[in-house]
Amino acid sequence: MQSAHIIVHGYVQGVFFRYNTKKQAISLGLKGYARNMPDGTVEIVAEGPEDKLNQLIRFCENSPGASNVSKVDVKFEKAKNEFESFVVKY
Repeated sequence: MQSAHIIVHGYVQGVFFRYNTKKQAISLGLKGYARNMPDGTVEIVAEGPEDKLNQLIRFCENSPGASNVSKVDVKFEKAKNEFESFVVKY
């Protein structure tokens, strides 16, 4: 199992990006969180099988809903199994 630390740049706050990401992550069986960052990006930390993480990354890159994603930064590492579900942090 892997963990992905994802930073999504672009028009991603105030357009239900975190909510849509949460729905997608849950449908993929991933655990973790999505939260808005002060610099206007969205941070996502997700744990699960690498193929499912890659599906979530592609979902983010495709600018879901009203978002307009300009760049997605990803760093993979070994999962720490620290999450029980996928949530939106406020």
